[in-house]
Amino acid sequence: MAKPGPRSDPAAPTGPQPQEADHLRDLLMAPGYPKVLVFCALIGIPVSLAAFWFLVGLHELERLLWTDLPHDLGWDAPTWWWPLPLFLVAGLIVGLVAVRLPGAGGHVPAAGLHTGGPSPNALPGVILAAAASLPFGAVLGPEAPLIAMGGGLALLFRDLVRAPATAQSTALLGAAGAAAAVSAIFGNPLIAAVLLIEIAGVGGPRLFAVMLPALLSSGVGALVFTGFGRWTGLETGSLGLKLSATPPHLDAADVLWSLLMAVAIAVAMRLVMAGGRKVAAYTRHAVVVRTVLCALAAGACAALYTLLTGRSPVDVATSGQGMLSTLAAHPHAWSIGALLGVLLLKGAAYALCLGSLRGGPIFPALFLGAAAGVLLSPLPGLGVLPAIAAGMAAATAATLRLPVSSVVLVTLLLDTPGLMPVVILAAVVAFLTSELLPSVSRRSAGEDASPAGAAA
Repeated sequence: MAKPGPRSDPAAPTGPQPQEADHLRDLLMAPGYPKVLVFCALIGIPVSLAAFWFLVGLHELERLLWTDLPHDLGWDAPTWWWPLPLFLVAGLIVGLVAVRLPGAGGHVPAAGLHTGGPSPNALPGVILAAAASLPFGAVLGPEAPLIAMGGGLALLFRDLVRAPATAQSTALLGAAGAAAAVSAIFGNPLIAAVLLIEIAGVGGPRLFAVMLPALLSSGVGALVFTGFGRWTGLETGSLGLKLSATPPHLDAADVLWSLLMAVAIAVAMRLVMAGGRKVAAYTRHAVVVRTVLCALAAGACAALYTLLTGRSPVDVATSGQGMLSTLAAHPHAWSIGALLGVLLLKGAAYALCLGSLRGGPIFPALFLGAAAGVLLSPLPGLGVLPAIAAGMAAATAATLRLPVSSVVLVTLLLDTPGLMPVVILAAVVAFLTSELLPSVSRRSAGEDASPAGAAA
C-alpha cells in the first residue's frame, strides 16, 4: 500500500515564486524594455499637454454654449428649449463621424472603458466626436476620449520616430499614453494608474476574487480604527496627513443605510447601463438618423426638467462634473422635487447618450450617486456626507464595475479619510450586486462591431 503523501500546508505560498521572480527580471532586462520605458516617459510630456489643451478647449466651448450665449441673448440661465438645438447638432455630427471617418469616433460608451489607443488615423474622428458631444450637452465625461486620444497619440509618436512596432510596445505605449492623458482630468496620476490596471483586467477574474475580500475586510477594519458613534476607536499609526479639519464620525446608522443604499443604487445604475446598451443596438442601423433622434430625446429630458422644476437645464445636460462640487457643498439648496427630477431625467438622458454619443461614463455616475445620497440623507441617523460618499461609490462601482478604482476616485475626490469605510463598503456591495444581477451582453452596445459600416 502506498504511503500517503505529505499534507500540504494551506498557509504555505503556492506557485513557483523564484521562477516568477526570474521571469520578471528577464522581462525587465530584455533589450527593448528599457527603451520602451524611456520612450513612455518622453511621450508623457506631449500627451499630457495635448490632453490639457483638449480639456481647455472643451471647457471653453461648453461655457460659450451654455453660459455666454444665453447671457448675450438676455437670459440669466439657458431657457427650457435651449438643449434641443445643441443636442441636434451633437447627434448630427456624431452620426456623420461614425459613418464617414475611420474609427467611428471612438467606441460606444455603453460598452465600457477600454485601454489601448486607436490607430492614428482614427484620432481625428475621436476628437471631433468628443468635441461635438461633450460641450453640446452630452451626459458623458471626457475620460474615454482622453484614454483613446492618449493611446493613439503615443502610437503616432512611435510611428513618427520609426520605432519598432511590436505587440509588447503597442500595449505598453497605448497604456502609457492613456494614463498620461486621463490623469489630466482627475489631476492625480494614482487614479489614472489604478483605473487603467482594472480596465486592462490584469489578473483576470482571479484578481477580483482575491481583491474583494481584501477590500471588504479593510473597510470593516477601518471602522475599528476610525471608530463610529461614541466609540472613538483605537489609536494607531497612519500614513495620512494630519489635517486641521475634523473628520466626520460614522455611526451604525450611517453604515447600515450605506449598505442598503448601495444595493438600490446598483440596481438602478444597472438598469441605466442596460438601457444604454439597448440604445447602442438601436443606433447601429440608420446611424445618422437614429443618433440624432436619441440625442434629441436626451435634450428633451433636459428641457422637460426645466419646465417641471424651473431650474437650469444644465442640471440634466452635461456630465455633471461642474455641478458635483456645488451639490456636495450646498445639498440643501436642492428640493426633493428637483432631486427626483434630476435622478429620473438625467438618468434617462445618460442612458440615451451612452448608446448614441461619445464620451465616458464616470462623471454622470458620480453626480447621480451624489444626488441619490442627498435625496436619501433624511433617513433616520444618516448623515449628508456619508450618504453622498456611499452614493458616489455605489454608483461608480456599479457603472464601471471597477471597485478599487471607484474607491480611490471617490476617496480622493472627497478628501475626507473618515468617510473611507462607507466608501469601501458601498463600492464592494454595489459591485457584488451588479455582478449578481442577470448579465447584459456588451455586444449589443457595439463593443464588437463598429457602426461605421452601417447604412446612414
